[in-house]
Amino acid sequence: QVSKPRRSSNSSGESSKESSRCSTPVLDADRSDRLRDKMRRRIESGDHWFSLEFFPPRTASGAVNLISRFDRMGSGGPLFIDITWHPAGDPGSDKETSSMMIASTAVNYCGLESILHLTCCNQTKDKITGYLGKAKHLGLKNIMALRGDPVGADWEEEEGGFNYAVDLVKHIRSEFDDYFDICVAGYPTGHPEAESYQQDLRHLKEKVDAGADFVITQLFFRAETFLKFLDDCRTIGITCPILPGIFPIQGYQSLRQLVKLSKLEVPEEITSILEPIKDNDAAIRNYGIQLAVEMCRVLLDSGKVPGLHFYTLNREVATMEVLRQLGLWTEDPRRPLPWAVSAHPKRKVEDVRPIFWASRPKSYIYRTQDWDDFPNGRWGNSSSPAFGELNDYYLFYLKSKSSKEALLQMWGEELLSEESVFEVFTFYITAQSNRCGQKVLCLPWNDEPLAQETNLLKDELEKVNRRGVLTINSQPNINGKPSTDPIVGWGPAGGYVYQKAYLEFFTSSENVTALLKVLKKYEPRVNYHIVNVHGRNLTNAPDMQPNAVTWGIFAGREIVQPTVVDPVSFMSWKDEAFALWIEQWAKLYEDESPSRMIIQYIHDNYFLVNLVDNDFPLDNCLWQVIDDMFELLDSPAAPPCEDATP
Repeated sequence: QVSKPRRSSNSSGESSKESSRCSTPVLDADRSDRLRDKMRRRIESGDHWFSLEFFPPRTASGAVNLISRFDRMGSGGPLFIDITWHPAGDPGSDKETSSMMIASTAVNYCGLESILHLTCCNQTKDKITGYLGKAKHLGLKNIMALRGDPVGADWEEEEGGFNYAVDLVKHIRSEFDDYFDICVAGYPTGHPEAESYQQDLRHLKEKVDAGADFVITQLFFRAETFLKFLDDCRTIGITCPILPGIFPIQGYQSLRQLVKLSKLEVPEEITSILEPIKDNDAAIRNYGIQLAVEMCRVLLDSGKVPGLHFYTLNREVATMEVLRQLGLWTEDPRRPLPWAVSAHPKRKVEDVRPIFWASRPKSYIYRTQDWDDFPNGRWGNSSSPAFGELNDYYLFYLKSKSSKEALLQMWGEELLSEESVFEVFTFYITAQSNRCGQKVLCLPWNDEPLAQETNLLKDELEKVNRRGVLTINSQPNINGKPSTDPIVGWGPAGGYVYQKAYLEFFTSSENVTALLKVLKKYEPRVNYHIVNVHGRNLTNAPDMQPNAVTWGIFAGREIVQPTVVDPVSFMSWKDEAFALWIEQWAKLYEDESPSRMIIQYIHDNYFLVNLVDNDFPLDNCLWQVIDDMFELLDSPAAPPCEDATP
């Protein structure tokens, strides 16, 4: 049974950099998770940081790709990301391409601290209030308050709306008090519509005095331009953090378009280099990377710039290379918990989950989004709350990143038998090319290549998948590895982590009949739960209580038990796991086609099994359990199969 560990203050000596990475929140609930406080801690410690800007895509497939990019670029440790507001794209709607939904997905499903842009353009006060209320409900805590670009050539006043960003800042503070952290824009050369540079500085101070917490600047091309602007801001009493907006030049046309929108002039020393190579994208990108690196080094070396904000144009190569050369891209292998953490404020106390969704964390978060609270004792008994339905398997943050054509190449243009399916699983485990020369990079239950931890079991997994034990989740037994271990480590440094061996798979009713006979001699060491799509349910879980399968011991804390096998929630997971056979695999094929009928047969007749080896200090016995099952099946007196039929 899962105990209910109390939270204690941080006594592990973590640096502020480790404790404020947006992708690695701390376990301590009493530490402030406000963005402005994270910035303050980083400034006080002298740690540099970076942040990233993205814009909403135009298409649903673009949204899928962008969410994948969030996961990849989030691994480098940005302090936050921000999402621009596009008035023409219905930005406050529930469309998968809206600014609101992209920002919400980044927070809730990717675990990224996010800022939502909000503009005054063509919006009434009531409409803005509605958007802010919706943002709060979705877990968004940060707003970038902007006037916005006019729809036409000139700004037109909106009746009952705002004409200046300062009015929007005042409105946010008036209606929502101190809930949101507010960012505003600064212009190192002055806003193009301002009467003068000095007047624009005064307008910026008005925005800060009205309640803005920090400033992000428009792009610029010379480090001295920003440093002068920073000094001028400090001179007139603007004391909040001011982050330089960095634009790595990635293409000639994109630079021209951005300069046109921002009404900036590119210095002659840059255009003279770009013109001769304007048709060579690789050369321009390489030049842009080096130019950005040189400028950023000057800014950071000044001692006045704590963080850098990158305009990515939704691309990753150039920005990631700049950050690597600066030493700011740090893929910290340590995780706060063994599973991906949501950045939604109401989930900050969540520290235990069933292991079944290990490879589908976004689905788990979606299905538990309406839970009111996340006490760590929630899994202490079998009365776990209801999971939300997952009727739409094509929610954009759950879609496969691969196209239908790519999935067919990986999983088979045509399936000939159940053994064809066994091969797909085996090729996924081994990372070898299939008969068509295509690597199998994902399965319906996992849209990513194998995790490093799973590779520890690769040989055994390959052997059982070849024989129709189709594994979708597993973990090795671990007995006191350091929490800093690059493969299985999690939590603060100086701790130790433990795991029970776990194996979850689909297999035939014939195999299950033999497995049940074999398991009798492994009780009580091995707990099992076996269920089919029709609800036939076989388990030896005592009193349907959860079984902790991952835990950690850290200085100054009670034992943390973040991962469990819970028999009750397994039945909710069962519905999803079986449905993925149909929703993501069978539907690739025509109705009544042999390929579709093979997947349908597996869906209808196979069982979903999970096994836990409770004796974690000893060698994993689950492989011997499977070997014994096959030995029994291969013996002349093999058991009849009717015992496990639906």
